[in-house]
Amino acid sequence: MFQTTRRRLALWYTTITAIVLLVFASGVYFYVRSTLIERIDDTLSHVVEVVQRSLVIEPINPHSEGGALRVNVEASLRDNAATREDDRIDIEWFSPTGELLWSTFVEPLNIPLHVNKGETVPVGERQVRQITERVEVGRFVLGYLRVSHPWFEVTKPSREFVVDLLVGAGLMVAAVGAIGWFLSGLAMAPVHESYQRLKQFTADASHELRSPIAVIQTNVQVALADPDPDPLTQQHHLQVVERLTRRLGRLVDDLLFLARQDSSMAPAQLHDVDLMELLWEVMEEQQTLADEKAIQISFAPPVSLPPEGVSVQGDRDQLVRLFTNLVGNAVQYTPAAGKISLDVQRLGRANSQMVQVSIQDTGIGIPAEALPQIFDRFYRVDPARSQASSKGSGLGLAIAQVIVQNHQGQIQIESVEQQGTTVKVLLPQKSGDEG
Repeated sequence: MFQTTRRRLALWYTTITAIVLLVFASGVYFYVRSTLIERIDDTLSHVVEVVQRSLVIEPINPHSEGGALRVNVEASLRDNAATREDDRIDIEWFSPTGELLWSTFVEPLNIPLHVNKGETVPVGERQVRQITERVEVGRFVLGYLRVSHPWFEVTKPSREFVVDLLVGAGLMVAAVGAIGWFLSGLAMAPVHESYQRLKQFTADASHELRSPIAVIQTNVQVALADPDPDPLTQQHHLQVVERLTRRLGRLVDDLLFLARQDSSMAPAQLHDVDLMELLWEVMEEQQTLADEKAIQISFAPPVSLPPEGVSVQGDRDQLVRLFTNLVGNAVQYTPAAGKISLDVQRLGRANSQMVQVSIQDTGIGIPAEALPQIFDRFYRVDPARSQASSKGSGLGLAIAQVIVQNHQGQIQIESVEQQGTTVKVLLPQKSGDEG
């Protein structure tokens, strides 16, 4: 599918470029051709002017004043013998009645005589460009002057120019085709990547939903199939169904949150948030789960922080979800009698103040090879993903990263196996708290 789309994009790109080149080349060709014709016509007009100035005009009857005039052809057009040069300019002189009196052509052209400012006429197997003018003085017509120039002075360079245009346009279209194929590949790469991510996301979501739904269906079928249900057994089945339903509810909430963030349907509502108060609330909520495992959670803000605390511009609900996920992960993956510590620092930057929240635990840690994929959706270091008892859906850190990005912050994870994990969240501080 993607290769077909890529070929179509490249073909459309090449076709449009070829059409543009064809229009451009046609315009250039006709411009050059018209320029050549104008240059030849200017040359012929100049020759006509020179010949007219050189004409020797005399009266037909020298003894009468005001009589008819004529051109002395012998005196005017002497020494104009015909040559064999292909690009020569030929001259013809006609009487007032249209009779050919003098010519540089070896053989007469036998072309009808008529006044024109430039036309192309066939002469045997070739063509010539001609200008014909009536020469007159006052009311007396002295004759007609016709000047001819070989037409191959236009056709030959025009043909050569057409060949050059075709070769150049062909090479350009080929180059554009190759570039179009390359650019279409670049354009399709994000689409292909997004498609693969969507495909993987759909497969993972289906897998995560399939397991609890299957367990729910099994428990319901067992409960319905028992003709004489035991209250304790029925209660056990209902507890399993209720537990899995909560798990499905959390998974659906996570999926809806990510879908809204990807489509920008639910932008973050930024308000002043007291970060210290928020962290105390999150820690108190997680303290019950930590007490069950005898995990000690410590949060002692350093004395360098102002007494009024630290405020950030953010969406409080999203920030609560962010730190609940991070502290909850620390509690989940820290063994009994472990320790979790929260730390807040203000970091100075060149143009802004940042607040760094560090969450450090003494848990099982994360393998170094898994760190690059830790923020991928549905990614879990535990390979036993298909087990119904597996905790978490692999969306917690992906959601955390999205929330941090919504707040123009950064999140980093450092971990060593069997020693613990440190999560650092950098958030821009409220401008009023700087200094």
